[in-house]
Amino acid sequence: MSGPPTLPALVAAILFLLGALHVYWAWGGARGVGTVIPTTTDGGRPFRPGRLATLLVAGALLLAGVVTLAAGEVTALPVPRAWVRGATWALSAVFALRALGDFRYVGVSKRVKTTPFSVWDTRLFTPLCATLALGLTWIASRA
Repeated sequence: MSGPPTLPALVAAILFLLGALHVYWAWGGARGVGTVIPTTTDGGRPFRPGRLATLLVAGALLLAGVVTLAAGEVTALPVPRAWVRGATWALSAVFALRALGDFRYVGVSKRVKTTPFSVWDTRLFTPLCATLALGLTWIASRA
């Protein structure tokens, strides 16, 4: 990748921040929990992620940050460059699919739109995922 690593560093910083938030929640942090897990219209939760699942998501986000830095040539990984490129394309797809949603609770396709989560999803979570997908697509295309 030629040019300054500004975009890869910014995308990685966001991924590291999201990973750190998940670690915080996994170890009992409560701030924001009421708005980051989808809810049904009657206030129920379609799923309740446990500590292990939350830590796995945190690890995946932190690893995604490292892959992003490697794709942007900010750092190197001891794996073939093609693997880094492929992983970056996969990350782009994951965030694009998250932005699209599940046709029920998350993303632009959600039908439940009146819960605290859905308001935050519309205003922040989905646009952030779409932006990350675009950034990762740009990074992958130049990796």
